[in-house]
Amino acid sequence: MRCCGLDVGSRTIKLVTSEGGVLDSTIVDTGANPLERCRDLLASRTFDRIMVTGYGRYLVTSALGGRTVSEIKAHAVGARYLHPDCRTVIDIGGQDSKVVLLSDEGEVTRFEMNDRCAAGTGRFLEVMANTLEVDIRDFGGLALSASSSVQINSLCTVFAESEIVSLIAQGAERSTIAGALHSAIATRISGMANRVGHRPRVILTGGCALNGCLVKMIRERLGTDTVAASDPQIVGALGAALLAGKESPAGICKPPGNSVS
Repeated sequence: MRCCGLDVGSRTIKLVTSEGGVLDSTIVDTGANPLERCRDLLASRTFDRIMVTGYGRYLVTSALGGRTVSEIKAHAVGARYLHPDCRTVIDIGGQDSKVVLLSDEGEVTRFEMNDRCAAGTGRFLEVMANTLEVDIRDFGGLALSASSSVQINSLCTVFAESEIVSLIAQGAERSTIAGALHSAIATRISGMANRVGHRPRVILTGGCALNGCLVKMIRERLGTDTVAASDPQIVGALGAALLAGKESPAGICKPPGNSVS
């Protein structure tokens, strides 16, 4: 049975086609019309079932059909599939961050989520990188190259940006400021993990898991085995696809006009 998992996030849309394992995956920007982006992604694929997760899941399923699953469950299933020894998932997405504790059998037992502000998210890093005029893909490397340290006192995007402007005016190096920003985010994320009661192995998912500096700093603060998932951006979509394959047929629809293999 061929299943699609669609993760409609605030910054990107991820699609995974699965038939017991990953057949293919695609990542595109969410843009201003995520529904049309999803239509385009699905138009060229054949599948029997679809499961949708992420911020835009209800928008998509109301128009195209299918079932929904929470991001927490989707990332838990995807992370365990890729890393069977995973006991804690840390998902740092575009607009929120989540820490999910799993049982030995892979069931979600506890979680904490930050979705009230941009602090500790990919969007926060994007804004700070833009303020420092650094490509987001180079931001982690810049932070790792810092030879001195300063402290960022606020993770509010507006106030942190003001702090950066002030530090630049004082002559602070961009690498030093970048290091301070990564340190502040890592401290916030590790605080969430400590409150949940993290257990090794800790797997980081989401686009921010591609940032080597952030992964390193979180690992140091947690003091336990912590790694980025293999292909971390598609973990939620993969989990959704795997769950679609486990659900009963009733209610798991294909979008209108899709050809089924």
